[in-house]
Amino acid sequence: MQLAPGVWRIPTTPLDLVNTFAFLDDDGQVTLVDAGTKRAPQRIVDGLEHIGATPSDVTRIIVTHAHPDHVGGLSALRGRTPGRVAVHERDAPYVREGKGPVLDRSGLGGRLLRRSRGSLPTQVDEELSDGQLLDVAGGLRVLHTPGHTPGHVALLHEPSQVLVTGDCIWNMRARMTWPIAASCTDAKLGKQTAHVLGELDYQVAAFTHGPEIREGAREAVRGFLRRNAGEG
Repeated sequence: MQLAPGVWRIPTTPLDLVNTFAFLDDDGQVTLVDAGTKRAPQRIVDGLEHIGATPSDVTRIIVTHAHPDHVGGLSALRGRTPGRVAVHERDAPYVREGKGPVLDRSGLGGRLLRRSRGSLPTQVDEELSDGQLLDVAGGLRVLHTPGHTPGHVALLHEPSQVLVTGDCIWNMRARMTWPIAASCTDAKLGKQTAHVLGELDYQVAAFTHGPEIREGAREAVRGFLRRNAGEG
């Protein structure tokens, strides 16, 4: 799914339940955002072929956060591409160690499970920080939005005005919701930091879970945040 010139969504499961994103530079270099589950790499490679790219064109793989549906395929994908792995500094240890982030102890799920499932340990080449502008297809802004995990990030592609929300907000079956609280490190904090998404300028809201919103995206997200301001 092309979201804007040089920006693509690659569904890695049926029904748009989990998405990877590809950003193409003018020189043919590709930056991927998220690596999906352990079964996702071949689907990502197929998606690259569809947009006229190959695994050898991938120079960077950005991870929005260290949950297994976002990093489960990271080790395999890194092995199939020359892409350097970039993760926020607070989630980088989880990726390196192959351990899932700790869970919110205020809920039953967090008390029973303690931490989310891990994935294969993967080398991290670059640690990201809040506000950092990456040299990706004209400029990709890193927005640290902790809560879902300590190092969760959203990403704003400034030239195309495409916002990748990460798991700040889900859009499953085209209905915006908060992520499941039991999957969060601090669900209350996640709802607080998600409000930064309402302060940005963008034309398309792209979700790691669910289809994008192309028409009135900013107002739709702001409306969701406003309606749910008192939660948590």
